[in-house]
Amino acid sequence: MAQMHNPPHPGETLREDVLPELGLTVSEAARQLGVSRVQLSRVLHGRAPISPDLALRLEQWLAGPTADVWLRMQIAYDLWQARHGGKLPCVEPAQQKAA
Repeated sequence: MAQMHNPPHPGETLREDVLPELGLTVSEAARQLGVSRVQLSRVLHGRAPISPDLALRLEQWLAGPTADVWLRMQIAYDLWQARHGGKLPCVEPAQQKAA
């Protein structure tokens, strides 16, 4: 599977596409999702990840993308950031134990 170049944080999709399409404020969206405004705002601005709980809430709320889709978007973002953030772990390949 080809990896996307610098995938967006899934909160960006919510902030730029979903909320404007629904005509909702952050406060109203948070109320409908049953989360705090601060929690949702942190996700929308890429300062917090989409959690499994939030992914399930989004799945029910939007009746569109599944929780799996939201979590895959988060994982793609997290992996890209880890690979390109200059902090790759230095691990030697596994070596089979001699018999």
